[in-house]
Amino acid sequence: MRFLWLPTQNPHHNLAVEAYLLQRCNEDVFMLWQNDNSIIIGRHQNTLAEINYEYVQQEHIVVARRLTGGGAVFHDLGNLNFSFIQNIQPGDREINFTKYLQPVVDALHALGVDAAFSGRNDLVIGEKKISGNAMAFYGNRVLEHGTLLFSTLQNRLAQALKVDPAKFEDKAVKSVRSRVTNISEHLPHPMTVMEFKDYLMDFILKQNRMQELDELTSDELAAIAELEEKQFATWEWNYGQSPKYAYNRKMRTKGGTVQAAMDVQNGRIAALRFYGDFFSRRNPEELAALLLGTPHTHEAIVAKLESLPVGDYFNNVTAEELTKILID
Repeated sequence: MRFLWLPTQNPHHNLAVEAYLLQRCNEDVFMLWQNDNSIIIGRHQNTLAEINYEYVQQEHIVVARRLTGGGAVFHDLGNLNFSFIQNIQPGDREINFTKYLQPVVDALHALGVDAAFSGRNDLVIGEKKISGNAMAFYGNRVLEHGTLLFSTLQNRLAQALKVDPAKFEDKAVKSVRSRVTNISEHLPHPMTVMEFKDYLMDFILKQNRMQELDELTSDELAAIAELEEKQFATWEWNYGQSPKYAYNRKMRTKGGTVQAAMDVQNGRIAALRFYGDFFSRRNPEELAALLLGTPHTHEAIVAKLESLPVGDYFNNVTAEELTKILID
């Protein structure tokens, strides 16, 4: 079994490491890792319906999609992540989180933290969540990974994942927000997140009668970098992989009320209609047609509207206001 600590805090890279070890290796792995400020989206989720897009852009929070299902989570350097990647018997695809989480629970109990299993995939202290977990299968291998909220900034977590549900109508998996707490608040004796990381790794090593950490080879790092560039860091993976959804927003402007109703497929605007009590010199249907195929992102819409006479289609409405209606 390989035991790894990932020194990078780049979520796109770290998720590529998981994918590489799951899909291209045949050894069992336990690893610990951290991501800097980021939102990690579940495999089957609609990215824009999970994040507070304006806050994410303002705070330069990275958005990344993982291989596993489940809900969206916020990561910062007060959060520690763990992954178990193992070989399984052919046909054995039982979703059993307890099997993988027991060593983590044992480690917390040894520290004096009264952690317990809750629901299908959570760890809690009392009634408050400290760990959410997810699982994915690939051939005869399984990935089980989870978060450990140690000293995360809960206000940022709440802000980053706050979204207006009235904007979206889709069948993607929605995250269920839970009451959370930090492990650090329940320790009998204070420790830093890095001390906790060292403790947890040492505990798992001893359980497996191992003493040393492994490192990724230069060949492995080269393959992981390619996987990151071609998949995990791309807009197509992180936004374009979102399920089909409908988006609807209206806003009061100096030119009147403007409402945008659109369908989005593969992350791009597939249908768009404008409604409202505004005045126009040109038919807004022309503008709607010009926006078809545009990625449903702030950057793409701003770039598209820069070359278009927005004021002709919506009198006394600015391109900035229209952008807010279409995406923010």
